[in-house]
Amino acid sequence: MATVPTITLNDGREIPQLGFGVFQIDPADTAAAVRSALQVGYRHIDTAEMYGNEKEVGQGVRDAGLDRADVWITSKLNNGFHEPDAARRAIEGSLAALDTDYLDLFLIHWPLPTLYGGDYVSTWKVLEEAHADGRLRSIGVSNFQPSHLQRLQDEATVVPAVNQIEVHPYFTNEEARTASAQRQIAVEAWSPIAQGAVLGDPVITEIAQRYGRSPAQVTLRWHVERGDIVFPKSSTPSRMEENFALFDFELTGEDVAAISALDKGEEGRTGPNPDTFDYVPD
Repeated sequence: MATVPTITLNDGREIPQLGFGVFQIDPADTAAAVRSALQVGYRHIDTAEMYGNEKEVGQGVRDAGLDRADVWITSKLNNGFHEPDAARRAIEGSLAALDTDYLDLFLIHWPLPTLYGGDYVSTWKVLEEAHADGRLRSIGVSNFQPSHLQRLQDEATVVPAVNQIEVHPYFTNEEARTASAQRQIAVEAWSPIAQGAVLGDPVITEIAQRYGRSPAQVTLRWHVERGDIVFPKSSTPSRMEENFALFDFELTGEDVAAISALDKGEEGRTGPNPDTFDYVPD
C-alpha cells in the first residue's frame, strides 16, 4: 500500500495530502463507500453538514475497524447556522452525528458575504472557541476569497489552517491560492477534475498516454505536484484504487506547466462564485 504524504498545517498538525470526498454520495451508500476507501488505504475523509451523510461517515469509519486516531475526519458548517449560538449547536451536532469526541478539521463551508450582515467573523470566533477546548483539533475555511481571508486576519485571532476552494486545470484559482499561501494556509482543492470535464482534454490525455496512466490520475497528480490537498470522490472500489495510485510516478515541470496553462479563469468555474453565493438549506 502506498504511503500518502502529509502536509504540515500552520498549527503544526499533519494532514494526509490525499483524502476521500463524500459530496453527493447518497447517505444509504456512504458507510460502505467510506469503509471501502479506508480498506484501499485512504486515511482522510471529507464530509460536511450540508452533505447529509455525517452519520454514515462515522459508521463507515467504525465498520473499517480502525482506531479513531488513525483517520482524519473533516466536516463543515451548514450555511444556515452562521449565527454564533446556531454554530455552537451545529458543531455539537456534527460531533454527535459522527459519534466522535473531536473533529480533526472543521470549516466554515461558505463565507456568505451577502447574508448575516456579512458577519462571518463572529462565526469564525465560535470555531476558535471549540478549537481552544479541543473539540476541533484544527479549524479552517472553505471558499474564502482573498478579501475574506484578509478580514479574518484583521479581526480574528487564529489563522485558518486550511482554505478549501475550487481548483482544477480549467480553474486554477491562483488569486485565492496565493492569498492562502501568503498566510501559510494550506489549500484543499474541491472539484479536482472539474466534475470530469478535464478528462478528455487533449493536453491531459496526451500526458496520460505518455505515462501509461489515466487522465484522472494525471490530473490528481498535478494537484499533488502543486502542493495542494485533494480528495477525489467515487463509490466504485476500482476507481478508488485508481485515484489512490498517485505516488509511484511524477510529472515533469513542463507537464505541470502545460496542465496549468489550461486555466480558463472565471469561465472555468464549475461551482458558484463565493462573493455572491447565498444558498441556505430549508
